[in-house]
Amino acid sequence: MTKWVSDVVLDGALSVISSATRMVALGTQPADYSAAVSGRLAEATLSSAEFSMGDGATSGRRISIPAKLNVPVIAEGTANHVALLDPGQSRLLYVTTCPAQALPAGGSVNFGSWTVEIGDPV
Repeated sequence: MTKWVSDVVLDGALSVISSATRMVALGTQPADYSAAVSGRLAEATLSSAEFSMGDGATSGRRISIPAKLNVPVIAEGTANHVALLDPGQSRLLYVTTCPAQALPAGGSVNFGSWTVEIGDPV
């Protein structure tokens, strides 16, 4: 018997990600929302209108997270993780790695666009 999932189910999971209103650069993977907030090196604001959902690259569905340019550095350090946060509900929604980048105090950083994909069942 073949496995199948409706796009509505996958979109439901991805729509939670689109509730993020903050994207933060971090020097380590945070364990929870509090760790993400206290460890943030740079922070950009997001709105649900900036996210776009569509078909996955190979299967399933994906959501695109927008680029953010010239984001002020709020704490010096080396960023190697990016997290999406929902401050309204104190939720850490998604964490990914990024190439290590030194962030100097008083500088700025660019967040490139990226995607989160959920594949069809196999």
